[in-house]
Amino acid sequence: MTAALPSTVLRRVLTALMLAIFLGALDQTIVAVSMPAISAQFDDVGLLAWVISGYMVAMTVAVPIYGKLGDLYGRRRMILTGTAVFTLASIACALAQDMPQLVLARVLQGIGAGGMVSVSQAIIGDYVPPRERGRYQGYFSSMYALASVAGPVLGGWLTEYLSWRGVFWINLPLGLVALWVIHRALEGLSAPRRAAQVDYLGALLMIIGLGSLLLGITLVGQGHAWLSSPVLVLLACALLGLLLFVAHERRCREPLLPLSLFGNRVAVLCWCVIFFASFQSISLTMLMPLRYQGITGAGADSAALHLLPLAMGLPLGAFTGGRMTSRTGRYKPQILFGALLMPLAIAAMAFTPPQAGWLSALFMLLTGIACGLQFPTSLVGTQNAVALQEIGVATSTTNLFRSLGGAMGVACMSSLLLALLHQGGFELLGNPLLGSLKAGEADPLTQARLLETFRQLLLASAGASLIGLLAALALPDRQLRGR
Repeated sequence: MTAALPSTVLRRVLTALMLAIFLGALDQTIVAVSMPAISAQFDDVGLLAWVISGYMVAMTVAVPIYGKLGDLYGRRRMILTGTAVFTLASIACALAQDMPQLVLARVLQGIGAGGMVSVSQAIIGDYVPPRERGRYQGYFSSMYALASVAGPVLGGWLTEYLSWRGVFWINLPLGLVALWVIHRALEGLSAPRRAAQVDYLGALLMIIGLGSLLLGITLVGQGHAWLSSPVLVLLACALLGLLLFVAHERRCREPLLPLSLFGNRVAVLCWCVIFFASFQSISLTMLMPLRYQGITGAGADSAALHLLPLAMGLPLGAFTGGRMTSRTGRYKPQILFGALLMPLAIAAMAFTPPQAGWLSALFMLLTGIACGLQFPTSLVGTQNAVALQEIGVATSTTNLFRSLGGAMGVACMSSLLLALLHQGGFELLGNPLLGSLKAGEADPLTQARLLETFRQLLLASAGASLIGLLAALALPDRQLRGR
């Protein structure tokens, strides 16, 4: 770790990094409400889902690559590169004339966002000791929560009063401001100076392996069967690509992802914790509005308000966990409490009808707090467990597992939802993942069957979170370095 920064400089750096993370996280949510307008203009439903999926897949794959390049060439250069790519790709999205052009531009946008998010967190690892780091990572987690709330509202307003292209044009002034702020805030900060050997073959194999895996998962989340030909081909490509990647990394002099990190027990267990925390938070963000609309017949605006307790709980848990980590110098108690609270809160939601407004909101708030407690503390635990020269790649690997957990959560829970709906005879509802749930037209018996369907789904989600609890129990309780 480099020398500690003066408090005024550190605040300026933190502001710049929070802006970068907010901008990258915002485009995961702001586009969703403009999808019907995009589909209507281009008259293309087949590629519509890839407008969101392409961004998430590219962002996930880019995260570990940026982490390694940041270690080699300096984080300031990499975060400026990522922000510039994101801003230019946003212009390309706004100017797209057909769906393939828009999907390609979204992929490029995701590549830029991967650098903005992963390098931001690694920079904090450079200048803040682990004992104080939880507080700052809590600020970053609050940016994700703010983006999850502000994205749909801002996207809906821009689409309604301007056009869906305004959702992308808004990134031009925001991106330019972010470039200027980051350039000024990080100017003069030291950067590593050493001969670099970029593992291009490893990067290509990782893109093939992870890209195929996430594309296969995305197809399952869109309703394809696990044994369908497209999914099996993508999963086979993923397995082959990842096996070749591991074999190559073992022989590479300067690997993209040092396999020695997977021999670090603390890091691996922290990655498992954050994987299942993200599994729950992302899948519940998708499922709970559907549950509320399906059972109560409410509109999309009411469903968004129903989701607010979950979004509010995330920064509350992250801030509390970060402060407790800084105060006690330990990260396991916060992780363990969050991992224990999560299955209890989700199971309680399963048995609480959404019409019970205050009680349902309480359990959603507790679920958000449980997720928030685990996100920043797991990252701090990982950074504390690795060598100083590996902080960048360890941070990017943590973000990789966070993204993989979210993708797996959406795919597994949405495919299970489709199976349960089909088993319950709800074909009349259409595809709920495309927002065509029409339970407002259903009779009380049908609504009761829907309540039971979502109860089974939430209990399955609570069961999956028990794996994260086992990882938290096995995590060593170590003192953080420095103050």
